[in-house]
Amino acid sequence: MKEILYDWGGANIWLFHAINDVRNEFLDKFMLLGTQLGEHSLFPFYLALISLFALHQAAMDRQKTQRWLIVIAVFSTAYLLDGMLIGFLKPLLDFPRPPLALPQGTVHIVGKAEYHHSLPSGHSSFAMLCTASLWPELNRHGRIAGVFFVLWVGISRISLGAHFPADVLAGFLSSLAVVLMVRATIKAYARKSN
Repeated sequence: MKEILYDWGGANIWLFHAINDVRNEFLDKFMLLGTQLGEHSLFPFYLALISLFALHQAAMDRQKTQRWLIVIAVFSTAYLLDGMLIGFLKPLLDFPRPPLALPQGTVHIVGKAEYHHSLPSGHSSFAMLCTASLWPELNRHGRIAGVFFVLWVGISRISLGAHFPADVLAGFLSSLAVVLMVRATIKAYARKSN
């Protein structure tokens, strides 16, 4: 089963090398920035930004107030649930990271090498959580920026030698599922309350 769902018949390693083997100084710095922007520790900063933007939107159009409150509630609740899910799955599955799983010297590592708890990627999960939480209220340009952010963080994890593509995809999908579940629950509660 792992061969199909994780290894993808060898495509997971092939795609890892296709991304990780592309090297130059600018790209490494750009990918480091992507990873830094996907740090879970930035949650309070992102929450503050979303809250300030929500206040601005509500001041311009009172009808948007409840929609932005839902965004904030989804973002906060999904962050807690997603953190618990990732914290449970990583040690339970304990998939090896590329430096441990692949032959020595074949992985280009930028930053601190990590060896365990590869699946799912927490950075990729957090990037998806941010974008998916905001998605209903984003305009076309915001959605394009959100997709770019998610892909940038995910690809950065592969480029820096921290994760396989399957780890990144698992992070995206697990977080998206959490956000969709939380949004549906909060919207149902909001409808009952009205």
